[in-house]
Amino acid sequence: MTAEEKTTGEENTIFVGNKAPMSYVLAVVTQFNSGSKEVSIKARGRAISRAVDTAEIVRNRFVPNAKVKEIKIGTESITNEEGRTSNVSSIEITLTTA
Repeated sequence: MTAEEKTTGEENTIFVGNKAPMSYVLAVVTQFNSGSKEVSIKARGRAISRAVDTAEIVRNRFVPNAKVKEIKIGTESITNEEGRTSNVSSIEITLTTA
């Protein structure tokens, strides 16, 4: 598992980063094929559009019975090396096959 796909407490969470959307699609489809009924896709900043693309590709091409259960949007405060804080948008898309 790569750094973007690591899990922190939640087993079925995919963290979207800078890779191509198909990398994350593979991770989501693998989660569904291993028996998960629910998978969360999380992203921040510029990766948000990639997360939406991932969810739509999964729904339309690979897992037609997957439904969007919930979409959460928010803002996270990030502190950089110089001590400055900046606000970054975040999204969490929860897909389910139930």
